[in-house]
Amino acid sequence: MKSWMRGALGAAPLLALSMPAFAQDPKVDTGDTAWMLISTAIVLMMTIPGLALFYAGMVRKKNVLSTLAQSFAITALVSVLWVVIGYSLAFGEGGAYIGDVSKLLLGGIAENWDKPFSLGSGPDAVAFTIPESVFVAFQGTFAVITAALITGALADRIKFSALMVFVALWTLLVYSPVAHWVWHPNGWIFGLGALDFAGGTVVHINAGVAGLVGALILGKRVGYGTENLSPYNLAFAVIGAALLWVGWFGFNAGSAGGASGRAGMAFLVTNTAAAAAALSWMVAEWAIKGKPSVLGVISGAVAGLVAITPAAGFVLPGASILLGIVAGLAGFWGATALKHWLGYDDSLDAFGVHGVCGILGALLTGVLAYGPLSATEAAPAGVSGSMGQLLIQFQAVAAVFVFTAVATAILLKVVDVIIGLRVSEEEEREGLDVTQHGERLG
Repeated sequence: MKSWMRGALGAAPLLALSMPAFAQDPKVDTGDTAWMLISTAIVLMMTIPGLALFYAGMVRKKNVLSTLAQSFAITALVSVLWVVIGYSLAFGEGGAYIGDVSKLLLGGIAENWDKPFSLGSGPDAVAFTIPESVFVAFQGTFAVITAALITGALADRIKFSALMVFVALWTLLVYSPVAHWVWHPNGWIFGLGALDFAGGTVVHINAGVAGLVGALILGKRVGYGTENLSPYNLAFAVIGAALLWVGWFGFNAGSAGGASGRAGMAFLVTNTAAAAAALSWMVAEWAIKGKPSVLGVISGAVAGLVAITPAAGFVLPGASILLGIVAGLAGFWGATALKHWLGYDDSLDAFGVHGVCGILGALLTGVLAYGPLSATEAAPAGVSGSMGQLLIQFQAVAAVFVFTAVATAILLKVVDVIIGLRVSEEEEREGLDVTQHGERLG
């Protein structure tokens, strides 16, 4: 195993454990497989109904159905694309920057449907104790929610047709390459030794930056800053946030690759960071605005979940409290002061929460990582927080930020030329439920 891999092993979901060599007749581990199936199901629940309700509860009544439809349709679209070509581009052998088409339509999986598999080939291959079909499904739910998160920045004003075309292109040309960089043993960011346990860069920075670019290109909602754009039903948002919190255990603890001590620690620190962030956002808002809002406390929990994502398999509970407190404050700043200072309309704070706290979490992972937790059989010392690791984390964050920003801008401009991105002012005032779907909430 190459020296860089010995330092980086554990940077990816399901790459966190150094698996023993298989016997001549390898068998799947039923306990690991059961946990991964459960994790896959609850990560899917994060998007439908979790994110769908979270976002739908924060828009106006005339856009509730369209917001729900966006998450639901994206789930269907990305799930199919992932099986057809997205998985191959992300986890095919390829090179340092993208996979290949060797797993087009999941070719090769059928013959080994009941056997564990290896990611990569030769001495650098990483072995698993689960079938590849489970790995494909688990990773597919990550691709789904990443694309769906972007819609929070585009709410109330994007054409449904344009969104579907953009999501299809973005998933294949932005998400899959970034996933390959970070989570495949051949990926160049994996080779740097950057730590991203469950998606700080691949999911949250990726989606947050895409949302920011989309908000800038689409422009502000009609009436932004002059009309009442208050949420229609915060009860929906609370239910959605609760589903996200529960589903995040699959997101983070599932990224350990099986039922293990690392999964248990990831589960614990995920819950702790979310709780600490909810409290810190609530206290900050209470101190500044005089009252703690319902929207604030649920947004704080999500901010903590975002920030702990890249660190979940590498930090101890005490560090997760610190990370959660800082994330709550950073998310509050990103969702309030930052977007007002810069003058963009990030409708549901996709960048303010996922972008800002994703960056924060990725960087703090380099400071707070606890060596024994990131240790593997190949690298017993593991990776501890240090200035060197912080610099590696910064390189990964900067690379994903720049690539995603540029690629997203190009794709949005192409879609705008072909279809047009934004509904007319008249359609926006009438509401997307009627103009895009011909339906009303009631």
